Amino acid sequence: MKFINIGFGNMVASTRIVALVSPDSAPIKRLVQDAREQGRVIDVTCGRRTRAVIITDSDNVILSAIQAETISNRLSGNDDSAESEEEDPL
Repeated sequence: MKFINIGFGNMVASTRIVALVSPDSAPIKRLVQDAREQGRVIDVTCGRRTRAVIITDSDNVILSAIQAETISNRLSGNDDSAESEEEDPL
């Protein structure tokens, strides 16, 4: 089983990821709000801005402070920027 770093030492099993999306659109904001009300949100942003929303096959919604593109690169094996965005102070 392959695990992907989604920021600040947090990992998710790559086989459990269904979708990896940007949090900017209204439908995704509604999805996150509905999941939050149902207790299905896992927030691993450490108080930072949400830059990626990961939807899993167990209907959990994971909020990450790492760009969706960076996580996508890690999923595909192109781990060029593995640590560069993670330690960004803002």
